[in-house]
Amino acid sequence: MVEAFAPAKINLTLHITGQRGDGYHLLDSLVVFADFGDHLQLQAADEMSVQVTGPFSSGVPTDQRNLVWQAAEAANWCGEIALNKKLPHGAGIGGGSSDAAAVLKAIEGLGNAISSDLPISLGADVPVCLRATATRMYGVGEGLTPVALPDLYALLVNPGVPVPTGPVFQALESRDNAPMSAQIPIFSTGSDCAAWLYEQRNDLERPAIQVAPVIDRVLSDLRATKGQQLSRMSGSGATCFALYPSKKAAHMAAYEIGAEHPDWWCQVVTLT
Repeated sequence: MVEAFAPAKINLTLHITGQRGDGYHLLDSLVVFADFGDHLQLQAADEMSVQVTGPFSSGVPTDQRNLVWQAAEAANWCGEIALNKKLPHGAGIGGGSSDAAAVLKAIEGLGNAISSDLPISLGADVPVCLRATATRMYGVGEGLTPVALPDLYALLVNPGVPVPTGPVFQALESRDNAPMSAQIPIFSTGSDCAAWLYEQRNDLERPAIQVAPVIDRVLSDLRATKGQQLSRMSGSGATCFALYPSKKAAHMAAYEIGAEHPDWWCQVVTLT
């Protein structure tokens, strides 16, 4: 048996810069990963199976519809996969893609060769999730450049409303927006990074709020917490994050948000 960790993927920025003729959107995004995520166990067997447990197991398929099944099958591996689902799904934090990437890394660690074309065939976020470290992602997800960032202390909040990606893109008014600056600066502190991020965007934030108005409430409540340096939605939502100068400040904010909204998912993390 081999164990694998699938961290939450956070889009600190998400600039939609165009759309190809085949419908795929072009993006420019600064992606980081949390020290919190799903856990998996893989064991070779004669038949393929997926078992899902954990606080967010409800509604997660256990057949070929699950991306971890598809990843294993595409890598020509057969066995039992146990997935402990700690991340909300349909949440804009790459849970399924990170799970698939963790499966591919585990299979590769067992001595199986993985084709370089395989990750992108499973989804635009799978290649960056294979890296699981701060990365500038561009194109349709195939362009990946490592980025040096200081540790960032954050609070992740999800109001429990799954947001399908399709309707968010349909509500997007402009598909030809400016990318980030040509070069991401080298930051000496997390506060410097937050100040630079403040000038960037998530172009899907406004259309996601049209689809799920509660996202606006999440952002408003995060911005009202003491010490927050930046509050933004991740991916296509509904998970939002706020950055803080220390982990203690993030925990204090989590207490504030949790006391007012006990049904919301709140998680303090370090982003790298």
